[in-house]
Amino acid sequence: MVLAKVIGTVVSTRKEESMQGMKFLLLKQVDLDGNPAGGNVVAVDAVGAGIGEMVLYASGSSARQTIITKDRPCDAVVMAIVDNWEVAGEIKYKKGQDD
Repeated sequence: MVLAKVIGTVVSTRKEESMQGMKFLLLKQVDLDGNPAGGNVVAVDAVGAGIGEMVLYASGSSARQTIITKDRPCDAVVMAIVDNWEVAGEIKYKKGQDD
């Protein structure tokens, strides 16, 4: 699983039939302090995440393990919206603060 911030959406009116009805999000990986780090990824949204939220996503074969993505040609899926995280006892991110 990877921490990322939802920075946008991706709209595709034509796609593989098994992908119809899926919402695609554009994600930016973040470091442990919540700062942009790493690359961008397009992921299927399995949890109703929105722009600006911090999320956890999985990629590769793990991305096809959710109910919505099972047996579909999906390489990344958002499977959790993050409420907070801490490192060594210090809160590094809390939803609603400094978003």
